[in-house]
Amino acid sequence: MLRKINLTTQIVIGLLLGIILGAWYRHNWPDMANIKPFADNMHILSDIFLRLIKMIIAPLVFSLLLTGIAKVGDFKTVGRIGLKTMIYFTGATIVALLLGLIIVNIFEPGKALQLSSKTLSNVQPKPFNGKEFIEHIFPESIADVMARNQILPIIIFVLFFGVAVASMHEKGKIIIEFFDAIAHAMLRITGYVMKLAPLAVFGSLAAVISLKGLDILGGYLQIILCFFGGLLFFIFGVLLTICLVLKIDFFKLFNHVKEPMILAFSTASSEAAMPKTILGLERFGCPPRIVSFVLPLGYSFNLDGSIMYMTFATMSIAQAYGMHLGISQQITMMLILLVTSKGMAGVPRASLVVIAGMLQTFNIPQEGLTLLIAIDWLLDMGRSATNVIGNAVATAVVTKWEREAIED
Repeated sequence: MLRKINLTTQIVIGLLLGIILGAWYRHNWPDMANIKPFADNMHILSDIFLRLIKMIIAPLVFSLLLTGIAKVGDFKTVGRIGLKTMIYFTGATIVALLLGLIIVNIFEPGKALQLSSKTLSNVQPKPFNGKEFIEHIFPESIADVMARNQILPIIIFVLFFGVAVASMHEKGKIIIEFFDAIAHAMLRITGYVMKLAPLAVFGSLAAVISLKGLDILGGYLQIILCFFGGLLFFIFGVLLTICLVLKIDFFKLFNHVKEPMILAFSTASSEAAMPKTILGLERFGCPPRIVSFVLPLGYSFNLDGSIMYMTFATMSIAQAYGMHLGISQQITMMLILLVTSKGMAGVPRASLVVIAGMLQTFNIPQEGLTLLIAIDWLLDMGRSATNVIGNAVATAVVTKWEREAIED
């Protein structure tokens, strides 16, 4: 029966059952001496899920980033348009990451969950140390850093490895194909692991509701409102400003892509809206050669809503446990995500793996991730719609730049 129900519905069912079970247990056995063992036992479901997620991090980051570097290498063959596209994608990614940090620092939505780090041995975020940070960047052993899921040293190795492979030309293609196959295998494994997400959400919600009561649901509402407010600001603040500066009719463009945006929102899939987005952009006046080049790449390298969510989610979980990350740590986080997001932005559920890696990098309790999964399906609807308009604006911007270059 469950096979006929999609994953989002299963997660919602797990969410509701977890709330019901947690509230029922808290009502019938209010003594903390009874609740604590129950919560610990229910956490086993989410603990297993998190261990499986951590199992995926290193090979997925390695293989996807390597194949992503190979795709970037192709830009050299397309010249001017490719360079302009990458300049815009990089700038948009920085703005999206920075906006996620600004919103989460101003409104602090994670604090509404009020989770306790005391049950987790009073862990604290790793303090920033310049010397240790520089030494940490350069791995002594790639096997060691992969075993410990240390993303930043993995990135450095992949950058060296990717350049070396690219310089091998024909021989290098064999290596790229090999890791591309590994990437596809890891994505399939990610899909298998995600089938356990409803059980993880069920166990996690039952545990936290039994410990904290139903008041924690108000924290979920605050996170949802804060994130959707951030997405609206990105669309009608950042993207609108970009269009005004470049003299692009934003509202005309928005009107042409509103149908695929609604489709992306309702299906929680920006890729499902791609055919209609192409038609909308061509009606807006973007040349087919630019649309066919920029838009597909945008679905791999420029998913603004998903990228913004990475900093927002990581910081929200830290706030939920009452943990403070300084400016230097947040900048480090943004720089790491600037690189990793380029290889993983268009991969379903890969943001979950990236966030798990960030939590481990900054010593943030990863148990908080299962709580966000409970509402991730709703947040994903907003992210998907934002991804559509973000890539539409990217295509319009590159079109504008290209026309001006031709006229000059």
